[in-house]
Formats: sequence, C-alpha cells, structure tokens
Amino acid sequence: MRASVFIAAVLSVVAAVGHVSAAAGVSPVDYVNPIIGATTHDELAGATDGLGKTFPGVCTPYGLVQLSPDTKTGGDNGSGYSWHHKTIEGFSFTHMSGVGWYGDLGNFLVMPTVGPLKTFKGTEDEPERGYRSRFSHDRECARIDRYAVMLDDYGIKAELAAAPRSGMIRFTYPEADTARIQIDLARRIGGSSTLQRVEVVNDSVIRGYMKCPPEGGGWGDGWGGADYTVYFYCVFSRPMTDYGMWSADIPDGWSRKNSTNDDPVYHSLYENAEIIRDRTELEGKHIGFFTEFPSTEGMEVALKCGISFVDMEGARRNLEADMTGMDFDRVCERSRALWERSLSKVKVESGNDDDLTVFYTSLYHTMIDPRCFSDADGRYIGADGRIHEADGFVYRTIFSGWDVFRSQFPLQTVINPSLVEDELNSLVQIAELSGRGYFPRWEFLNSYSGCMVGNPAVSVLADAFNKGLRGYDTHKAIRYAVNTQRRFSNGEAGFVPGDLSSTLEYAYTDRCVSMLLDSVGCREEAAEFARKSQSYRSVWCDSVGWFRARDDSGAWTPWKSRLTFLQGCVESNNYQQGWFVPHDIAGLKSLMGEERMLSELEAFFNGADSRFTWGDYYNHPNEPDHHVPFMFNYTSKPWLTQYWTRRICRNAYGADVNGLCGNEDVGQMSAWYVLASLGFHPVCPGVPRYELTSPVFDRAQIALDPKYYQGGTFTIIARDNSPENVYIQSVTLNGNPLDRLWITHAEIVNGGTLELVMGPRPNEALRGHEATE
Repeated sequence: MRASVFIAAVLSVVAAVGHVSAAAGVSPVDYVNPIIGATTHDELAGATDGLGKTFPGVCTPYGLVQLSPDTKTGGDNGSGYSWHHKTIEGFSFTHMSGVGWYGDLGNFLVMPTVGPLKTFKGTEDEPERGYRSRFSHDRECARIDRYAVMLDDYGIKAELAAAPRSGMIRFTYPEADTARIQIDLARRIGGSSTLQRVEVVNDSVIRGYMKCPPEGGGWGDGWGGADYTVYFYCVFSRPMTDYGMWSADIPDGWSRKNSTNDDPVYHSLYENAEIIRDRTELEGKHIGFFTEFPSTEGMEVALKCGISFVDMEGARRNLEADMTGMDFDRVCERSRALWERSLSKVKVESGNDDDLTVFYTSLYHTMIDPRCFSDADGRYIGADGRIHEADGFVYRTIFSGWDVFRSQFPLQTVINPSLVEDELNSLVQIAELSGRGYFPRWEFLNSYSGCMVGNPAVSVLADAFNKGLRGYDTHKAIRYAVNTQRRFSNGEAGFVPGDLSSTLEYAYTDRCVSMLLDSVGCREEAAEFARKSQSYRSVWCDSVGWFRARDDSGAWTPWKSRLTFLQGCVESNNYQQGWFVPHDIAGLKSLMGEERMLSELEAFFNGADSRFTWGDYYNHPNEPDHHVPFMFNYTSKPWLTQYWTRRICRNAYGADVNGLCGNEDVGQMSAWYVLASLGFHPVCPGVPRYELTSPVFDRAQIALDPKYYQGGTFTIIARDNSPENVYIQSVTLNGNPLDRLWITHAEIVNGGTLELVMGPRPNEALRGHEATE
C-alpha cells in the first residue's frame, strides 16, 4: 500500500472510532484506544516514574502473547514502547503492561527490512546504523484487534494480530531486490537473553528457544530474579529459499544486563556479528535469523508464531490451537470477538464519547493480567522448574500484588470470579512447588521478585474467600497465608524498624488473616492476629501528631516533616502512607480525633494539583492513596467522596496518549477508574463491602457469571446525572430506600437495580457510616 493510501486508511479508522456514539449501538471494543497510556514521558508525569507505560499492540483477554512494537530496549521502558520515541526496533511477542522498575520480556523481536543486512539495531540518534526504522504517528493505527504502522526508512507497512498463545504479523513491501524478515533472538527488554537456539524445520518453519536468567537482566535489571525460557514455533507464508543466521561473539563473563543496550562496545560486537548461511541450526549467546527474497510493490508476506514457556512442542501446539492457515483478517476477527465477549460484561451509557473511551480502555487494561502461563494443553512450568499440568484452572502469572489487591482484584471478584480463582490456584501452586510454603509478594513467571512491600496475596485471598469464591484448595491457601504473615510481619516489637510502609501494610494483612481464620473456626489464632492488626498504633507519634517510623531500638527515626519523601516510606511520604489503616478506621479516628481526621483529609485533597499527578498530597499515580477518597464516607462529610472521586475520574484520566497520570501498574490504575466511575469501590479489601460514590455514567449494567452468582445482572442508574450534578440525593436498591452510602458484595451479585438520584449540592442528611467491621 502506498503511503498516501495508508494515511487515508488510518485516518478513516480513527475518525470512525473517535466519533461514534452510544446511540449508534457500536460495540464496546470500538471505544478502546490502546494508545492511551503508551508513554513514559517523565516531564509530563512530573516525576521520573513516567506516565502509563502501557503497550499499544495487540493481545487477547489475559492471553499469553502480547504482540507490540518496541521503540527502545534499554532504560526504564518496561513496556518497550513510548510515544515520544521516534524509531521502532521491531515487533516482539511478549510484553509487560504499565510497570515501573526495569521491564522484562520483549522476546522474539521481528523486523522487516530491505537493502543490506544489518545485525545491530542501531541507536536512536543513528537509526541507519542498524535495522530499526523511523516512524510517525500519523501513519500509525492502534486498535483492539490490530496494530498497523508504516516503517518510513523501508517503506514497509507492518500489521499485528494476536491470538491467546500466538500472533501473526503481515508485512507489505515496496519493490526491492533484497527484502527480508529478520529476527533478533537475543533481544529482551531490560537486558538480554543469554542463550538462544534456532532450528530450520522445513522451508517454511523455524523453531527454537531463548533462555532468560537473572544474569541477563530483565525484571529489575536482574534483581527481580526472573528466570525463564521462551520457546517459539514460527511459520512463514513465503518459502525460505534464501536464509541465514548471525552470531555475535560475546566474551565469557561479560555482563548481559540492561546497561549493555546503550554500551558502544556491545554495539560494535553486534554490528560485526558473523553471518552464517550454510547452517540449518545454531545455538549461541547473541544470535539472529533472517530470510531474504526479492519483493514487488505491494507484496504481502506474513509469519505466525506460537509461544510457550514449556517447550518447543508446546509452542507448536499453541499455534495449531489458535490458528490455521495465514488469514490475517480472520485472526483479527477472532481477537475482536474474544474482546467483545469480555468487555460486554460491563455496559455503560453516556452522551460523552471520551468518557466511553476512557472507560472501555480502562476495562481493557484490567483484562491483560494476570495472564495465562500454561499452554493450550494445560502444561506449565512450575516454581520447581518442572512441567506440571493445571487441573481445572488456568495457571497464571504476573501478580503485581502491592498494586492490584486494592482495586484490580476486587473488580475481578465481581466481573471475572473464575480469573480470581485461577490466580489463587496459581499462588497456591507457587507456594507449594517452590518449597517455600508462603506466597510471593510480586510474582513474575514463578519468580519471587520481592518487589514492593506487604503481603498482598493474603489480601486477595481474604477478599475472595469472604465473597464466597472457594474454587481452590482453601485449606492450603489459608495455611500458606498464615505462613506468609508469620514470616513477613511486624514481629514482637509491633513494627518493622525504619519502615513505616511495611508496618502499616502488615497490620492490615494481620487483620485479613484474622478474618480468614475466624471464618474457618480457628478462633484463638484469629484473635492473635486481630491483636497484631492493632500494631499500627505503635507507629503513631504524639509529638509530631502523625505516623512515624521507629528504629531498631524502638526510638523514633529522624523527622523533617510529614511531606518528606522516603522518610521510612516506600514511594511516598508520611502524609500519604499514614492513611493506610483501612481495617480500623474507627481506631484511626481515636488516634487523630474525629474533627482533625476530617480536616486532614480535606487538606490532603485540597493540596493536590488539578490533575492529581505526583506530589506531596493526594498522589493518584501511586497506590497507597487509592482508598483515601472513599474515607470521607467515614466522616461527617461523606459527600466529599462523591466530589473528589468525580474530579479524579475527570482530571486524572483522559482519552489521549497521556490519559494515565501515572504507571498503569498491571491493571490497578484502570481498575480504580472502572469501579469509581461505576459508583462503588472498597476501602478495605477482605471486607465484602463497597463505598458508594458518584457514578460517571447515567446507566451501567454488569453481567454476572451464572456459574458463581445467580443474580443475572446488576444495574446502576444515576438519574439527573451531569458534570454539575455530582452529589447523591437519594439511594434505592430494588425499589427500597437505602439510608447508607455503602453496599455489600452479596447485594451486588444477587442482582437487581441500584438507583441514585443526583444533584448539584450535597444532601447532608444522607450519611456514611462510622467504622469498618
């Protein structure tokens, strides 16, 4: 396709998606814009942690494959792509979504080229030194079922489509004497794979693997302990009559971590890699594969590739289970159908198309992880490094625990309860097969990365268990939760020395364990953990009137102000972290005093900037604050929950690339929006209750899974709703008046209609409640 035709096609698609209306009866998938959040722009974020860090490519709901363009391998670019970059290195089959720290995956990097073969990717300043290409956003189109871009340096159009465990790429070439598809097998976001193998099976198939241990960098530049092997089975639409491989000579003992991506010494090794044309298989430390052919104007060549983390046979079976033939459009249609089914679980109505775009893109982002890690036949690599077979569940990975226990998993208990049970089955398997006997904090491909603080898996278990989800070995799960909480806790002293964040998080999950034990009749042990859950009181300092860390001796640590970052807090200051007592808000009131608590909450939000970006007060880009807007429901001014959540929904989220004010964090940032915009959100996951707030949408309907819930649908109607009418005037549930601003999980999943009448001023007679249970 000529460039001018490509531009016209892209613009027509954008126009069609950007101006549809709910009245037209369009599908939820048409509102999804994968470009939202696909940037790491620190300046706009107001912090070095960047904005959304999502990827703009294609995947299927909770699928193993995420096929997406990559603009930079090095640096803190966890998703591999950022909008403000000017070149594309290639298209890889695995990606993380919205992570800070140094990313991982980005395996099996495919790039089409014409002209001389180049084995080095090139640099951002000198792309012509390598195989990367410049591109522009006016010739890029990201949709839920396909991604397309024109590679300007080659005049090649690239299109991507995904299936659950495989993907397909279609390239449209210009006329050229030498055109090719080349695959960098060593490439890995955040580092490098350290050993690769490729085998030519026949004239259209290659297969192989890429080993990615911690010494190759990756997650946390190796500190995350990621150790996995990616297997591939790749089929080309054009017979390989002229193919070859390359191999760079990497000396033994050299680092393969993230810094090597910007190291000129490595660049020279890659540039001068040996070209090998007389082999049908090759193993090495930094190898690649290419197939060459002459091309005519508009000639299409496609490849499809199955991915497995088990073995090459698993990759082949995954590909065969996902797709037959090389019909690119058919793959897109099937992907669209999968997303249609998943996104239609929640239907919202609004006269504002931007609100619909933000909502359905947010819902889409919550359906990427935890992704499947098991093959189509159920086999998976367990935490013991051996092959196992999932029995009655899908083995899942990427549990961003510290983030997702707050909103993402509470959302999934309502709309995808089977996913929650899959994750709990997976966490139980990890605890058992690893031999550790406790849950991971932040799990990545069986790795106990240890990232962040607390025991979030305990929270996810308590929340699911207390909402009636029991499709896993509950005995083992509770035992591992107890083990986890005993291993990582506030100990006899009642605090973690120098660490306020951990102290408050552990106090909360002590309460979660207490609830679990009480539910199964272990009263004495439950009472023990209930007492420990009060340990948050040990770090309340009367002299400064706020929460403060203690040192090893129990003395208070140095104090500058509660707005000082990293003063015993993780990614926060004391003002932000100190609100994390979700399990005992009544106790928090007793420490602060009721009037002071309200005035502090008001000051906390009044001090935030208009977009709620990174700052000293309410800080929406970071998770410790995510429950705080709903705490006004526990004060004499519950309507401030309605006021602030509506403002956050409007100002912290948007319908363009900068539409996420902070890292997406594996679904958490978007899940917060989904729940808050529907009008309910938990303060304390583990307690099966949600705080009511101001819905963004006039009407929303949730389809309940009949395997778990018998209610059919739950509908939320906001009458007289508008940008000005943000305050709840009255509440009825199934026609019966409610005199409270909260709703139970049972009331939601039993089905029915929640009706809110909205107005421009608070109804001060409608009260919140005094304390959590």
